[in-house]
Amino acid sequence: MSTTDPAALCADLIRFDTTNLGNGYGKGEKECAEFIQNLLKAAHYDAQILGPSPDRASVVVRVPGKDRDLPGLLVHAHIDVVPAEPEQWSFDPFAGIIQDGYIYGRGASDMKDMAAMTLATLLHWAKRGLQPRRDIVVVFVADEEDKGEYGALWLVREHPGLFAGVEAAIGESGGNATPLLAADGSTVTVYPVAAAERGTLHLRLSATGTSGHGSRPVPDSAVTALLDAVHRINHHTWPIVLTETVRSYIDGVSRALGYEPDLCSDEGILAAIDTLGDAGDVARATIRCSATTTVLRAGYKVNVIPGLAEAEVDVRCLPGTEDDVLATIDAMLGPQVSREFLSNQPAVSSPVDSSWFEAMRAALVRHDPEGVVVPVCMGGGTDAKAFSALGINCYGFSPLGADPDGRTVAGVHGVDERVPVASVRSGAAVLGDFLIHV
Repeated sequence: MSTTDPAALCADLIRFDTTNLGNGYGKGEKECAEFIQNLLKAAHYDAQILGPSPDRASVVVRVPGKDRDLPGLLVHAHIDVVPAEPEQWSFDPFAGIIQDGYIYGRGASDMKDMAAMTLATLLHWAKRGLQPRRDIVVVFVADEEDKGEYGALWLVREHPGLFAGVEAAIGESGGNATPLLAADGSTVTVYPVAAAERGTLHLRLSATGTSGHGSRPVPDSAVTALLDAVHRINHHTWPIVLTETVRSYIDGVSRALGYEPDLCSDEGILAAIDTLGDAGDVARATIRCSATTTVLRAGYKVNVIPGLAEAEVDVRCLPGTEDDVLATIDAMLGPQVSREFLSNQPAVSSPVDSSWFEAMRAALVRHDPEGVVVPVCMGGGTDAKAFSALGINCYGFSPLGADPDGRTVAGVHGVDERVPVASVRSGAAVLGDFLIHV
């Protein structure tokens, strides 16, 4: 008999090394997908494995609701993880250890905890004979930690019918209990729910010039032109753009902590963010667009001036700013440098005045009546970008409750990744409550 304990299931999933190596290479997704499929089939769900190749596998299941006329809901959680460097860890990253109140291992909080909570919910429903109000489509997705070409993007492109009737989706990052110190010294627990995320524009810059002998500099050096362009890009100060989601986040958290924010000027916005402490970090990352050079390539021999130099730039833009961002970058390139897209995934923005957001708020408050729920914009990106292309309103909602002894999530994409056991179990209770009532 399989367990319905989300903490134990999280540890089980961690023991599958599903490292995403990038550039189309990954491992362990097939075995992890088969494990999930077998549990679901044993519980009499019609779960299927889909992917562009046997090794890049996602699991999809549609749970019929009581009222098939209601719009459906998508729940997505990725099963791949970023690489771990075992020599830096205190334990085997894929041992799936539960001790000292934590679940340890790569993917513990990104995001095999959500995969486990979702799986536990489905197994609990099967055990108790429960059925949600509406159709719930659940996808355990491959390849989120790279470009999604073998996971969410592939599913959307090749199997859009899987998502027929789906109006909204929940996925990565949101609904986590965040204790904050208020102005009066009390503690306020805030639950940010992602209603937007910055767009991801990955660019390749190419500079061309005259090649020649290293001892004889040329006036149109490709390397110099490229370095000048990326220097301008990296040092550019992007203007503050306050979207409605970010405004609501800063205002909501500020007032919950007892502050009256002034959001009518750049100075007031920055001052308001500063008063939020650690909670201001996500706002600070989402009041501006950003462009960061991450890869440089040029030359093959020290005494040869190359005729081609390339760079890759990670651009993140806020909803509604893509055209202005690209125009700004084009103006900084210079005459010798051209650009092309490596990938282009527009920003995501979903309404916070919707019944979906209200249902998430209600589920969180039922479990923490004093909790404050606010919308937030993510600085990075998730599979929401792929699913939003189908017209689905996407939210980040993978709830984690507060640990009674103050343990917190740590090590995401880093060393000794872990998530509190109590947070996963209470998060599963909130998630199950939301899914059965929404």
